[in-house]
Amino acid sequence: MKAIAVFDIDGVVRDVGGSYRRAIMDTVEHFTQGQYRPSATDIDQLKTEGIWNNDWKASQELAYRYFENQGQSREANPLDYDEIVDYFQIRYRGPEDAPFSGYISNEPLLMSQAYLQSLSDAGIGWGFFSGATRGSAGFVLEKRLGLTNPLLVAMGEAPDKPEPAGLFSAAETLINGSISVPVIYAGDTVADMYTIRHAKEQRPEGQWIAVGVLPPHVQETAERAEQYTQVLTDAGADCIVANIEELTPEKIIALIA
Repeated sequence: MKAIAVFDIDGVVRDVGGSYRRAIMDTVEHFTQGQYRPSATDIDQLKTEGIWNNDWKASQELAYRYFENQGQSREANPLDYDEIVDYFQIRYRGPEDAPFSGYISNEPLLMSQAYLQSLSDAGIGWGFFSGATRGSAGFVLEKRLGLTNPLLVAMGEAPDKPEPAGLFSAAETLINGSISVPVIYAGDTVADMYTIRHAKEQRPEGQWIAVGVLPPHVQETAERAEQYTQVLTDAGADCIVANIEELTPEKIIALIA
């Protein structure tokens, strides 16, 4: 095995602009009594802080910040986290009696089986480390992408990013032991880039490479794409791609040389 490529899922394997992000918008709007619906830019701005990988917590934080901007304290507007999760999940995943019927059912794919096969053919191992739930991630990887039992570390199976424990776990499983080859992590957020930064700090003997992926919603204008490229670069990206399949085997070999 020449290298390992571990992928985030949201914004990398699937376009979540009309699903996860739409669910964030719906949730914040609901819990602010219709007074505030965050824009895609508002969500991106929050995520540039590098600690809001969990979209349920991001929704809660955006609502709290709205109240604070209105001069109201968080204590005066307590938000039940479990209620936020339930509301979000009904919109994103669908109701209990109709699972996977929500926004998740219409997410465009950004990665193909053929791309992953090209990595395998080149001696590059691959897997997934995501902040998505196992149900959501499994749905896109197995039902939509058609993979059979892919290596996946999902929400709750490792500390939230930017802690790199999930990345270490994925890489060690793929290599079946200690990590002895370069590891690439590809993601679309600051938290993903920080994950590699922390991996370098915790295991400086390894070769860790951060690949920033521009999610579709930031590519609607050249200016927005340029701004987001700078955000990921400032967060530590070693390379930026507009679509994950631009990270070809040849590009990976060049990155690890």
